[in-house]
Amino acid sequence: MKNLLTPIKIGSIELRNRVIMAPLTRSRSNREGIPNDLMRVYYEQRASAGLIISEATNISSMGVGYIYTPGIWTQEQIEGWKPITQAVHSKGGRMFLQLWHTGRSSHPDFHKGEPTVSASAINSGGLVNTYDGLKDKEAPRALSLSEIEDTINDYVKAAENAIEAGFDGVEIHGANGYLIDQFICSGSNVRDDMYGGSIENRCRFGLEVVAAVCKAIGNDRTAIRLSPSGTFNGMSDETPVETFSYMVDKLNDHNLAYLHIMEPYAPPGKTYVPQDSYLKDREVTQHFRKVYRGNLMTNSGFTVEEANDYISNQTADMVAFGKLMISNPDLVERIQISTKLNEWDVKTFYSGGEKGYIDYPFLNQ
Repeated sequence: MKNLLTPIKIGSIELRNRVIMAPLTRSRSNREGIPNDLMRVYYEQRASAGLIISEATNISSMGVGYIYTPGIWTQEQIEGWKPITQAVHSKGGRMFLQLWHTGRSSHPDFHKGEPTVSASAINSGGLVNTYDGLKDKEAPRALSLSEIEDTINDYVKAAENAIEAGFDGVEIHGANGYLIDQFICSGSNVRDDMYGGSIENRCRFGLEVVAAVCKAIGNDRTAIRLSPSGTFNGMSDETPVETFSYMVDKLNDHNLAYLHIMEPYAPPGKTYVPQDSYLKDREVTQHFRKVYRGNLMTNSGFTVEEANDYISNQTADMVAFGKLMISNPDLVERIQISTKLNEWDVKTFYSGGEKGYIDYPFLNQ
């Protein structure tokens, strides 16, 4: 019977186990988005995971929306990532880079005063943590057709840069209210052109990004993450089950390395409140297992026991862990011997520095 410790093949890559490190923003980069040696230590510590998915990484300067987050659009950023991928590979690990454009979930301060961009000029509300402190989000500017084409090219170039930096593949961030999600959902997309209106049109941008990235680096090195019941960052959709069922069904055409589906998510310290039309917690993966024919990864608050059940029952093929992987760099080894797990410290998730980042104890400590 399959479990978290059973090997699996994604695309052309063999993973030692199905314990996946979820993409986790930790805000340890510098202002220029260049990865550093502290990040190398952090990822190298967790290389026993079957696959590490990097923290969300900006594909362009316009994609930036959070302080001290890394990028993949400059040569300096590429060079900064190389020691990290080399360190993970030296320990026998595998690593994908998550491609990120925050869209309207940003602030003009990150773009020299220029408005943020999105599918439509709809303000999501809420606050953004800028280098000058918390500020209210502002209404974005709707991308033109030519800018949409340019943004797709940004995803492609970022994917090619990731391969140059030594990553085994990329995961396109289509979840959590960021740019691709903003196009998919009716609450953030009121366009009247080929990228708005019908479900087919609203999914077009995300599917074109997937197709373009697959063409550039190979479908076997391409994945995508979706949050079909997500309301984070002010997201809503009139028919979420129908919308995301269409999107996921179309992803079957691309023979991706995997599809990463999120169960409902709430940021640290907040509670998820489901909308009536949304699939509830622990219903999402079960629904899309019936729609998607390839490798399916799930994520959001799974215990080790629950994850093993999902894999043994074939509800999911892999489970991504976030907080457990933060606090247990040797999570795989702890699962192997069924021992206790370290507790995480929410206060250090985005605090910068070594504390709560590379100082969680290993079993032998």
